[in-house]
Amino acid sequence: RANKSCQTNLIAFFDKITSLVDKGEAVDVIYLDFSKAFDTVSHDILIDKLGKYNLDRATIRWVHNWLDNRSQRVVVNGSKSCWKGITSGVPQGSVLGPVLFNIFINDVDIGIESTLIKFADDTKLGGVATSLEDRDIIQNDLSKLEKWSEVNRMRFNKEKCKVLHLGRNNQFHTYKMGSDCLGRSMAERDLGVIVDHKLNMSQQCDAVAKKANMILGCINRCVVSKTREVILPLYSALVRPQLEYCVQFWAPHFKKDVEKLERVQRRATRMIKGL
Repeated sequence: RANKSCQTNLIAFFDKITSLVDKGEAVDVIYLDFSKAFDTVSHDILIDKLGKYNLDRATIRWVHNWLDNRSQRVVVNGSKSCWKGITSGVPQGSVLGPVLFNIFINDVDIGIESTLIKFADDTKLGGVATSLEDRDIIQNDLSKLEKWSEVNRMRFNKEKCKVLHLGRNNQFHTYKMGSDCLGRSMAERDLGVIVDHKLNMSQQCDAVAKKANMILGCINRCVVSKTREVILPLYSALVRPQLEYCVQFWAPHFKKDVEKLERVQRRATRMIKGL
């Protein structure tokens, strides 16, 4: 969607979460993982939802025809399987695919009391977990999500669904989806940014600096010319984006973390002859 990026998603969600932690509340964040999300969108359910959103019949028929009559088979070393009709999934790599997926999961947060935010198939649920009543609200929300997944035939990969416990007085409550207990995590990669249980961004800084240094090392070994005209564009295109991705969100505030990132840039400038 226009003006809706990974960065705005992270800032919007964690602005609420950090304000609660600052007030002394315990907060639990559950990272949800759909199993093969884009491949399990039921065509029948999707067409039914398009009708509920008051799209005109011609548009719905056009989308139906676009999804219908698709088939697939597997070929291994010249041996071919039988053709099988496709009744689910939105074509990935298409313009319309992500739009239809957004429409399909748009109603996933209906009736949810906690904060739920989505970015494509990456979904996270967060709420206050100070009292037993607070934790019951989160558990009820997870039960509603489990019911939604059953009705819409889009399953959660419960082994990959993790709980991040935040706040000093957190009770580390165990949550369930169906009969399965969700695992606890000390740090989760959220839309490419590592968030740990202390909301400390040092792990993110370590990961970014390591990846940036690996790319710099590759440039140093593989590129013979070390002139400004060659190295600077490579640095700007390959290295600097690693340091800048969503940095407005994870903004390093420890001196040691800032120094890690500065060392990457100093290394790059030393590579350029005469700079």
